[in-house]
Amino acid sequence: MSTNGASPQAIEADIARQRDQLAATVDELQHRLDVKAQAKEKVAEVRDRATTDNGKPRPELAVAVLAITAAVVGLVIWRRSHR
Repeated sequence: MSTNGASPQAIEADIARQRDQLAATVDELQHRLDVKAQAKEKVAEVRDRATTDNGKPRPELAVAVLAITAAVVGLVIWRRSHR
């Protein structure tokens, strides 16, 4: 920060701008370091994607879970019968 020939108002404006930038940087760092808040945000994001507007599970996800469960059960049964 150079003050060569700058008016006091310009210096004060520059200080205020730098203060605002520093505050924004500190806020961003706090957010990045707040693991608990990030986990809550991620849970909310996943919940929003996995449910419909009225809070019920999305039908396509329910079908996918059932298909995966059936495949795993079938694989376990197949492996036990082929020992």
